[in-house]
Amino acid sequence: MTVVWLPMAFVSSRSEPSSAKVQERAIGLGAALLVGLNLRPAITSVASLLEPTGAWFALNPVQLSMLATLPVIAFGVTAPLGPLLARRLGVVRTLAWAMGALAAALVLRAMVPGGLLVGTFLEGAAIMAAGTLLPPYLKSLGAGGLWIGLSSMSFSAGAALGAGFTVPLSHTAGGPPIALALWALPALLALAAMLRVALRSRAPVHSGERMQLTRATLPTVALITVMFGLQAMLFFAVAAWLPRLLGDRGVDAATAGWLLALASIAGLIPTLLAPMLARRRRALLWFGPGLGVVMLIAFVWLASGDTSYVAITLVLGAVQGATFGLSLSLIVSQSADEASAGMLSAVSQGVGYAFAGAGSLLVGVLHDATGDWTAGLLFMIVSAAVLSVVVALVIRRPPVDLRAGSRVRV
Repeated sequence: MTVVWLPMAFVSSRSEPSSAKVQERAIGLGAALLVGLNLRPAITSVASLLEPTGAWFALNPVQLSMLATLPVIAFGVTAPLGPLLARRLGVVRTLAWAMGALAAALVLRAMVPGGLLVGTFLEGAAIMAAGTLLPPYLKSLGAGGLWIGLSSMSFSAGAALGAGFTVPLSHTAGGPPIALALWALPALLALAAMLRVALRSRAPVHSGERMQLTRATLPTVALITVMFGLQAMLFFAVAAWLPRLLGDRGVDAATAGWLLALASIAGLIPTLLAPMLARRRRALLWFGPGLGVVMLIAFVWLASGDTSYVAITLVLGAVQGATFGLSLSLIVSQSADEASAGMLSAVSQGVGYAFAGAGSLLVGVLHDATGDWTAGLLFMIVSAAVLSVVVALVIRRPPVDLRAGSRVRV
């Protein structure tokens, strides 16, 4: 008999007042939002300051491309880390450790001589661990479409903050190092919130439940992995290279940073609404594949040379935010239970982010090889078309139960 342990902050005895349970659940969900808020500023802050950071640290072109894409590469390399730690420490405690490690890595990359690339890789590992564990954490709280949407929206909010405020902070602080290191402060706030949840938890910290992939569940897992990888690659390609692309077209660094922030702001409401729309089957059938089509149109628009950058970034931000919210929602809804959500999250995000890192790096390599952005944008256009098809297939798959020895529901 399998016993699933949840934090006692959310599963309590009958004698505990209902209001106390509601309060503890609200604190746990609020902590999830703080974690989500910290999973993008480390990336968009560097993207908005990529050229000044390269000049400050005397990076060559290869190192500069690595700086832009290393966090996403770290996502793929360290994908198993979060689930492995969660088996020993529990999901809540692992999330707390991830936020502490993220804060330390942000300081390391900016303030310690020679620590830029090492700290950037470690920050990616910490972000990956936290991002992998958020879906099973939300499922353990019984989070519905609204809370999944709010959690997804916190990612976009963090991305907007990192993109929009880092350049002004750099000007105020006298250079990139302080501006980049300051993003450790919200990570420490998320650490405090998760410690608050962990201290109220009396759940055992070790789970011996085994997971397995079968021939019946593999197609769903593979499709969700491809879906997540494509949407992540397109997001990180924009986050890493849009400011540089705009700079090559004559846009100053501050304006390019704010345009990147605008893309993240535009994604806030769509990221919130997408998981709620995903609960409506009829809407999902056209809404899901339609996101890839709109993204394709946005990339064609960007490639056309039109200088309507505000409109282009608004469309890109909105559709990419909605696609991320949909992806997170499908990881949760296509899992039969919390444990399956954990494995599906680890596989799809681990392999997906490895592809995203390679694809995002390829966009930069294509630019360096050809001298312009045409080949990279063509690659992104084709990827958006494939994403539309894959989403259409995912939403027609049944939920999967990945626990060893369980029956697969078909």
